[in-house]
Amino acid sequence: MRILLMLAVALLLISCGAQMPPDQSAQPASAEEYKETPEIPSVASAVDAGSIGTALSYLASDALKGRASDDEGIEMAAVYIARYFEASGIKPYYPGYRDTLSNVKPATVNIVGYLEGSDPELKHEFVVLGAHYDHIGAVEPVGGDFIANGANDNASGTTAVMEIARKMAGSEHLKRSVMFVLFSAEERGLKGSAHLADRLDKEGVKVYAMLNFEMVGVPLEKDYTAYLTGYEMSTMAEEMNTLAGEQLIGFLPQAREYKLFQRSDNYPFYQKFGVPAQTVCTFDFTNFDFYHKPGDEFELMNLEHMAAFVNRILPVVEGMVNSEKGVIRMK
Repeated sequence: MRILLMLAVALLLISCGAQMPPDQSAQPASAEEYKETPEIPSVASAVDAGSIGTALSYLASDALKGRASDDEGIEMAAVYIARYFEASGIKPYYPGYRDTLSNVKPATVNIVGYLEGSDPELKHEFVVLGAHYDHIGAVEPVGGDFIANGANDNASGTTAVMEIARKMAGSEHLKRSVMFVLFSAEERGLKGSAHLADRLDKEGVKVYAMLNFEMVGVPLEKDYTAYLTGYEMSTMAEEMNTLAGEQLIGFLPQAREYKLFQRSDNYPFYQKFGVPAQTVCTFDFTNFDFYHKPGDEFELMNLEHMAAFVNRILPVVEGMVNSEKGVIRMK
């Protein structure tokens, strides 16, 4: 009887297109492993310089040794992000939030959580919000400092996704499901995003759109807040500006010149699913001098800018999640 019931449930899920997480039996890491990580704000707490700074300062601290995907610091970051999701009410998509990469050695993990949508039809589609949480670890010393802390690249994007997840967990009106992903091994050739995109595709997950956050720790000196890679490839930028009621997203010529669309974790999702999958960024090659250097430190991050950015893009993301079919599409 139990086998027949399980078969019936499986057929029902297939017939309606649902793709729920494959297994929720594993438990997150123990409280003992959490003891030295920062306190996590409640879902009701505001996104401000304080909440941004708490997460960002930990991720970019020397204790995490630059978060290289083959070093122990990346595991410390993974435990913290999983704890953050758990405390915020974000459900684990895979056991313990962990998607273990099979395409790099030594093993490392993407951290994957989700919120289930409420619309009977649209909840079977996912909007994926992502950022890479790894960096490059130890580098050639500069002034005796050999840790490339990666505050802007990409503890800033990681923090933005964590804070957006925390606030969206308190929303009661999400039509689509939302997947929150912090990717590992981006610095080793987009390995984390390539692994997850392939896994989700094989599992039959439907992706409506993917928005990736990369280097958002310092402001642009432009008439828009951030730019979107692949700006003209889809309707995402114009829809984001419509939802924002302002010129939140702009076009940066260097993004096309340097082929940034192909160089971040959005790209494997575009390749695998053929949907709008783009990266939002506030680094324009003139406003930050420490890319992949030890000088990429927490102290250089503009926390007020980041808090304002997250608060402005949060209702935009919710609008994307609740948009009608076909509003966000490839051109």
